[in-house]
Amino acid sequence: MSASSAVVPAGKTSGGVHELTVLLYSDDIATRDAVRLGVGRRPAKDVEITSWRECATPAAVVDAVDKEHYDLLILDGEAAKLGGLGLCRQLKNEIFECPPVLVLTGRPSDGWLAVWSQCDAAVPHPVDPLTIGSAIADLVRRGVAS
Repeated sequence: MSASSAVVPAGKTSGGVHELTVLLYSDDIATRDAVRLGVGRRPAKDVEITSWRECATPAAVVDAVDKEHYDLLILDGEAAKLGGLGLCRQLKNEIFECPPVLVLTGRPSDGWLAVWSQCDAAVPHPVDPLTIGSAIADLVRRGVAS
């Protein structure tokens, strides 16, 4: 997951602010709520989330990514049945020009799983607003610099 491992689209830019559409996957509504509340509308001064799409099943994620454009996918690695790490690997291998993916790992030592999943960034549970906001902003800025 080096800075050169993926070109990340930055979403639309309006007045120097990158506007993103985000798909959020977790089978746990409390996790989805924690992510949305932690990230907020503006994870950084130059990054704004204009819309969220929430999915509770892997099939809904695949269908949504297949039919619609998202600037960022946030996948819960601890989701039951098919976690975000396996789902990320599937999406990266099956979806042409897959959007960048941020995964939520179970613990910081799961970094090797994040690398295996081919994700663009990973942050550990529990969701820390500063950490996840910084990860999103970093993904956007890497895309602009590429």
